[in-house]
Amino acid sequence: MIKTVIFDIGNVLTEFCWSKYFEVFGYSEEILKRLAKATVLSEDWKEYDLGNLGDEEVLDLFIANDPSIEKELRASLRNVDGILEQCDYTIPWIEELKAKGYQVLYLSNFSEKVLRDCARIMGFLSHMDGGILSCRVHFVKPDPAIYKLLLQKYGLLAEECVFLDDTAENIKAAEALGIHGIVFENQAQARKELEKLGVG
Repeated sequence: MIKTVIFDIGNVLTEFCWSKYFEVFGYSEEILKRLAKATVLSEDWKEYDLGNLGDEEVLDLFIANDPSIEKELRASLRNVDGILEQCDYTIPWIEELKAKGYQVLYLSNFSEKVLRDCARIMGFLSHMDGGILSCRVHFVKPDPAIYKLLLQKYGLLAEECVFLDDTAENIKAAEALGIHGIVFENQAQARKELEKLGVG
């Protein structure tokens, strides 16, 4: 019996619309591709989520990836408000699940910078019963440690939890610990998968 529904945030409860965000600056197609390669498509983006380095230190890593676009990198990452958009269904879905008696938590690879800069759309977190952001614990999915921390923090039994994440690798890690998993594609698909687990 499922008692707790755990959500990833990016591309589940929000859209990580980095491409649209960078386009706002009016850069050429070539610069846009280089910005993406140096930042969101690089392994260094994970450093934001790990929370071990300050914003300037992470920015230095991005600049090292492509020093000739330092000006554009600094300008576009000064404040990343707009890089996330809240999905229309987010708060209604959370409230619906809570009204049916489910505990609703979040488990997300997330950075303090995005949390801070995108504060205007992160209000849905206050509708939830808690959770863990990677930057606060210095582990990122799919490291088993972050899942274990969530289970311990809230006294959860793995078999009574279901986790929704858009990345299959993260779901496999959850399932290895006994947590039910759903690879999120869209809300309609996720609802059907939840119903199969008895979550109405």
